[in-house]
Formats: sequence, structure tokens, C-alpha cells
Amino acid sequence: MIRVFLDWLYLLSGYLAGLFLIAIFVLMLLLSGGRPLGVNIPAGDDFISWCMAATAFLGLAHTFKHGEMIRVGLLIDRLNDNVRHYVEIAALLIGVGFIGFFAWHASIMTWQSWKFSDISQGVIAVPLWIPQLGYSGGLVILFIAFVDELVHVLRGFAPRYELPKPKSAEEIVERAMQSGV
Repeated sequence: MIRVFLDWLYLLSGYLAGLFLIAIFVLMLLLSGGRPLGVNIPAGDDFISWCMAATAFLGLAHTFKHGEMIRVGLLIDRLNDNVRHYVEIAALLIGVGFIGFFAWHASIMTWQSWKFSDISQGVIAVPLWIPQLGYSGGLVILFIAFVDELVHVLRGFAPRYELPKPKSAEEIVERAMQSGV
């Protein structure tokens, strides 16, 4: 039951990131196309920047859980399986610490913006806690994903974010084509 909920949460955050990306596209089109027609979108740049932050942070957990996050494996790929397992645990513990720190402080910032009725400085007065939700929410979901993965690896399983090693040259080429490399 928890596994289904967590997978749904990561997928939902990925979809929300995609929706904010579409919002960026639509706003950019309206700003670019409206300029020659004399149509102006007040605070359009503010909305686009908030959508960019929401896209970046809400997409992190989904990207992490699908093994698409950039990861430097030069050292860890050369280790034997037993040592590698402990290095993965150490890396996940460090990640949980850093992301937990950032998620905590981002959540406090969002809560304080709501508590003090902090308003944006742009043309349109927007309560700042609203656009900050994408930032803090994305970090909290990423923190949950890291803890989820840490528990999984501590139970003795291989990390889910790591794809199995390719067995043939064709598989290497196929993965490179799928990732857009």
C-alpha cells in the first residue's frame, strides 16, 4: 500500500513538473506573440520564473527514482559488490542529510511567507507562499524519495535508480539513443 502511494507521489510530481513546463511554453508564446499585437501580460516574467522553479524542483524526485539523474559512477562502478553496497548507503545517507536540510529550510521559508503574508514585488501582488510551494514541495518529495531509497538499500537490495549493466554493445547503443546522448 505504501509502495503504491509513494510511486504515485513520484509520478504526480513528475506530471506537475510537466504541467509547469507547458505553462512556461504557453506564457512565452503569449508574451512573444502578444508584443507585436500590443497585448501585454502583466508580471508574465514573474510567472514564468516561478513556473521554472516549480518545474525544476517538482521534477527531481521523479527523475531520481527513474535513474535519470546525473550520477558520477567512475569510482563506484569499479568497486566490488560488497564494498559498493556500503558506498551506496553512505552516498544515500549524505544525500538524505543535505536534501533534508534544504527541504526543512525551504518549508520554513514557505510557512513564514504564509504566516507574515509576504507579497511579491511585481506588477501583480501574489502571496509568495504560493509560488514557493513548488520549490519546497519538490524538495520534500525528493527527501521522501531519498529516504525511500535508503530504506530499500539498507534492506539489502540493489538501488532502484541504478539501471542494470548492459549485456551487449547493442544495448549500450539503444540506451544511448533513448537518453538522447
